[in-house]
Amino acid sequence: MISASEFRNGVTIEYEGDVYTILEFQHVKPGKGAAFVRTKIKNIKTGSVVEKTFRPTEKMGKAFVDRKDMQYLYSDGELFHFMDNETFEQIAVNSSDVGDALKFVKENEMVKILSYNGEIFGIEPPLFVELEITETEPGFKGDTATGATKPAIVETGASVNVPLFVNQGDVIKIDTRTGEYLSRA
Repeated sequence: MISASEFRNGVTIEYEGDVYTILEFQHVKPGKGAAFVRTKIKNIKTGSVVEKTFRPTEKMGKAFVDRKDMQYLYSDGELFHFMDNETFEQIAVNSSDVGDALKFVKENEMVKILSYNGEIFGIEPPLFVELEITETEPGFKGDTATGATKPAIVETGASVNVPLFVNQGDVIKIDTRTGEYLSRA
């Protein structure tokens, strides 16, 4: 059990029959009345974000989310296939559980499979990936002073905004959390 006064960012809790992760929390002590904890929590199964307030003494169950390293093998439309590199066991995950998590991940790369009570609910890609640009407009000399960007398609099919000096065939580094261009590799 965990009390609301022990909340920290990233902690997972069981609340009203669902599992939530704490995105933000703030201990509030008003001048008049009792203190409370204002939180922004995300349902890990549905992805919905809710703002809730708790009394500091309220207790709820702590949920333990299992994060397992697995290799992304391939996709056959509706299913994404992964393999455990220790046991060589393969699993298939529905595309609705994957969402956009793999839009910057190439086949045979390592990802983290998130599960709760044996039920897979999400995938964590690596924080940074290096991908080759397969399609973009050509850049022009001298167009780097403005900080302007242009759209580019990477080898996984995802679209990224890149600076004007980046050309087709370049390998770039991307932050998978935000989908932003970081640098040329």
